[in-house]
Amino acid sequence: MRFIPVLAALSLSALLAGPVLAKTAAKVDGVEITDDDVNLAVEDLAGQMPQMDEKQRRDYVLDYLIDLKLVARQAEKDKLGDGADFSRRLAMAKDKLLMDKLLLQEGDKATSDEALKKFYDETVKTLKPEQEVRARHILVETEDEAKKALDRVKKGEDFAKVATELSKDPGSGKDGGDLGYFTKDRMVKEFGDVAFALKPGEISGVVKSQFGYHIIKVEDKRERPVPPLDQVKDQLKQYLVRKSQQDLVVKLRDTAKVERFDADGKPVEVKKN
Repeated sequence: MRFIPVLAALSLSALLAGPVLAKTAAKVDGVEITDDDVNLAVEDLAGQMPQMDEKQRRDYVLDYLIDLKLVARQAEKDKLGDGADFSRRLAMAKDKLLMDKLLLQEGDKATSDEALKKFYDETVKTLKPEQEVRARHILVETEDEAKKALDRVKKGEDFAKVATELSKDPGSGKDGGDLGYFTKDRMVKEFGDVAFALKPGEISGVVKSQFGYHIIKVEDKRERPVPPLDQVKDQLKQYLVRKSQQDLVVKLRDTAKVERFDADGKPVEVKKN
C-alpha cells in the first residue's frame, strides 16, 4: 500500500507532462475538427483567402474544413478512394509532404543563429576592400549647357544649388545632384573613370556619356564598409536554405542507385552530379 502514493504521483506527473489536447472547433456527425486542424488549413490556404480579420478567417477556414469532411466522406462512400490511380496520387502526395518536411528541417538547421554568424564571419574574411566615391553631378542635354554650368560653379556658385536648378537627372537633380556613395562598376565607364580619378572637393570638366553631359564633383572617398549581420541576415538565410537543401539532394542522389528508362523501356545513362 505504501507504493500507491508514489505511483499516483508518477501518474499525475505523466499526465501534467503529457501533450495538451487541441480544442474542438467543430464536429461533423461526431467527427471532430480541432483548432490544430484549423491552423493547418490556414497554412495550407495561405494566399488563397480574401482579406479578412482573424475571426472572419477562422470562420472561413472552419466552413472549408466542414465541407471538406462532408465531401470526402461522400467520396469514400462512392468508393472513389479505391483503385490504383488514387493509390498512386496518395503515395505521391505523401512523398511530397515528406520531402517538404525534410527540406524545411534541413533549412532550419542550416540557419540557426550560430550557423548564420559563422557563415557571415567566414564570408567577411574573403571580401576584398572596394573603394567607393560619393559625388554630385549636374546632367544637361548639350555641351554648351554643360560649359555654362561649369563656368558658374568655377566662379564660386554652390554646386548643389546649380544642380538643383539645372540638372535633368530625375533621381538626383532635386537633391542637389547627390548620387550618394557608389562603386566604379555601378556607373557608365566615362562617368566612373572621371569620378574615381578626382580627389574629394575637386570638380571635373565636361564629361560626355550616353545620358548627356555631366559636371562631376567628388565629395568623399572611402573603402566600402562591410554591412552588419542584421542588415544581410535575410539574404544569408535564403542562400543557406537553398544550399543546404541542394546539398542534401545531391548527397542522396550520389548514394542511391538511380536507373532511368526511355519511352521504349531501354536503359538511359544517368549522369552523376
